[in-house]
Amino acid sequence: MKSLFTPILLAIVGIATAPAVQAAELWRAGGLEQPESALFDAAGQRVIISNIVGNPGEADGNGYLSILSMDGKLVTQHWTDGMDAPKGMAIAGGKLYVADIAHVRVVDLQSGKLASTIDVPNAVFLNDMTADASGKVYVTDMLADTIYRIDGDRLELFIKDAALASPNGIFADGGRLIVASWGKGIKPDFSTAEPGGLLSVDLATKAVSPLAGAENFANLDGVVAIGGSIYATAYMTGTLYRYKAGGTPQVVATFKPGSADIGTDGKSTIFVPLMNEGEVSALGLD
Repeated sequence: MKSLFTPILLAIVGIATAPAVQAAELWRAGGLEQPESALFDAAGQRVIISNIVGNPGEADGNGYLSILSMDGKLVTQHWTDGMDAPKGMAIAGGKLYVADIAHVRVVDLQSGKLASTIDVPNAVFLNDMTADASGKVYVTDMLADTIYRIDGDRLELFIKDAALASPNGIFADGGRLIVASWGKGIKPDFSTAEPGGLLSVDLATKAVSPLAGAENFANLDGVVAIGGSIYATAYMTGTLYRYKAGGTPQVVATFKPGSADIGTDGKSTIFVPLMNEGEVSALGLD
């Protein structure tokens, strides 16, 4: 996501001309309410969507989760209610974890019922989530340059470092976390003094390193890795980028501003929440 302001998001941006990477839209699902994150549930063969419904930083009780089928049909609009402004999600140990401002909600994957809440006492703006191969879950706090780690129901501070530069998207990739940074010096309109880029956080040493060629190029939001490629969205411009090690970010497609926390089936499809349109677009990659 993640601007709390709408005036700067009104410009209409078309599909980029002659994109370096081709992506075809497979389907587009509508009828959602500020969809912020799309998570592929492999076991359930479905896509889980978080809906903010209001101010992304306000605990108003309006947020909920929806379920889409793999062909873009709205299966259940209100699958899980009782949230404030749900954003990123992760699945681990048969549970769904959801970032919700200053809490992590734990949802039963079978019933969709809210099972428990993990409070994050010092959280400012929890944003995206991911799970590593061991089942540990990580959540970014965008406005505190922080990443927390959850093991079962035990929360700990994983890293707090200004080098994270407003960490938004996060994706576990082998022995590292790939982080999509929004940038440094966030202004009232959510523009930045310095744009963000792609970072790597070593899971063992916690060392933060920029990915060469992908430093300081955009206010990044969601991020996923498929094979040797990293895909990331720039919310303010609606741009979806692809990056490969040793190269530079290439434009895959550009939507209207508001492309948020992307998900993937891990093969050839990316699910792009279009927050300001109330839609989710599924892209098939060449």
